[in-house]
Amino acid sequence: MEKIHKILLAAGALICILLFWIDIYLGATGVIVLVALAMSVFIMEDSRVLPELMVRLGDDAKKVVVENSGNAPAYRIHVALVPLDIEFDLPELVADARYEYPLTRMIEEAKAAVTFDDAKGVKTSRTFTLSALGKGDDDLLKPMFPLFKWK
Repeated sequence: MEKIHKILLAAGALICILLFWIDIYLGATGVIVLVALAMSVFIMEDSRVLPELMVRLGDDAKKVVVENSGNAPAYRIHVALVPLDIEFDLPELVADARYEYPLTRMIEEAKAAVTFDDAKGVKTSRTFTLSALGKGDDDLLKPMFPLFKWK
């Protein structure tokens, strides 16, 4: 946690103690606001260094698109297309960037197995179904940005 966040939470705790001396209801209200502020800080810290890679087929089915929609770079990315026996590596993909790997022919359906490292060196692997007909891995319950180590 950053120093400024610790100072902010400590100042909020002192203000809550002062409010308890004035009125118990003011102190309880201050504690509720402080807890909401602390939850926001912890969520922000948790989602700061998470890359979110997505692999899909291009519109013409002649390229594989690797996108990092997270808020941190992904390192040492390895993509394997099964059963096409195609593999390629990327050294790094920064946040909100994309890479297009051209294919020699159109493919109808395949699976992409992806492994990558985050900034802390944690290795992550995921699989994506690639389909030219639009049957992808769209998870409707997936949050807008990854929270609490959601995978």
